[in-house]
Amino acid sequence: MRIVAAVDKFRGTADAAAVAAAIGHAAWERDLDCDEVVMSDGGEGMLEVFGGANRTSIVTGPDGRRIEAGWRLDRRTAVIEMARAAGLTLAGGADHNDPMAATTAGVGELIAAAIGAGARRVIIGLGGSATTDGGHGAIEALGGTARLHGVELLIACDVTTPFRDAAAVFGPQKGASPAQVRMLTSRLDALAVDYRDRFGVDVTALPGAGAAGGLAGGLAAIGGRIVPGFDLVADEVDLAGRIEDSIAVITGEGHLDAPSFNGKVVGGVTALAADANIPVGVVCGVADDDVAERLPMRSLVADHGHDAAMERTLWCIERSAGSLIDELLAR
Repeated sequence: MRIVAAVDKFRGTADAAAVAAAIGHAAWERDLDCDEVVMSDGGEGMLEVFGGANRTSIVTGPDGRRIEAGWRLDRRTAVIEMARAAGLTLAGGADHNDPMAATTAGVGELIAAAIGAGARRVIIGLGGSATTDGGHGAIEALGGTARLHGVELLIACDVTTPFRDAAAVFGPQKGASPAQVRMLTSRLDALAVDYRDRFGVDVTALPGAGAAGGLAGGLAAIGGRIVPGFDLVADEVDLAGRIEDSIAVITGEGHLDAPSFNGKVVGGVTALAADANIPVGVVCGVADDDVAERLPMRSLVADHGHDAAMERTLWCIERSAGSLIDELLAR
């Protein structure tokens, strides 16, 4: 008798591995085995799905300073989180970020390091970026397309934002003023023309090209392929097969809202469980009212209060997951 705990991080309180372990303990208390599956939709935390960093490189951070960034190499596959080289956290958050100058150069340097170390398949997780440079910094750091010959470049993201909309949609989260958003949009428009002329790729026609401030489009222009992050991760960990061999599935994330069901972990896990006719429920920190009834759910804030949910997150997850397991198995 085995359940699957396939979860994303609870941002700011618990990483995905800790969340899965807390659910696993709740299952153990009920004499159930638990397959703990760390999941990601391609954003921050994706590196941990593949086992975490086992390499580091000194690269250019989003503000131009040199930083140490972790990445992973396993045989011929490299895994990179762009946030490790160009993340908003590295820039000191939106209040300290310079949205006009923030660069993805470090991402290009990590890709170059991976290829130099023998990688022939490079997976890049997008999310948490400080940048809206359309990937220009990364392309310049790579020196164009020559070193990408024979390399499969997979760009994992969870949005379908068009290239030129990257500034308007994400710029304010990165500290951009309305005037800066307009300037950044003009810059993206000019880059789209440049990429079409230089590489023969119309990034404005690619769904998701606006991810990470247009980094997705820039990398696609030099031969990368934009793929849904959840699908890529689910395939890598054989999530469908693991769900089929279970009696129930628990998924989860910090904030459950409508976008949780569109390209993100909760929606992807729920769909796979439904395909396999396996009962599924979600544990979350807090849930918006319009999604609270979509599937069996336990909210830490509703079950234990805000303070406990923030200060004793894993204890709350274990208790709420236990109640949810009981409910699913009673159906």
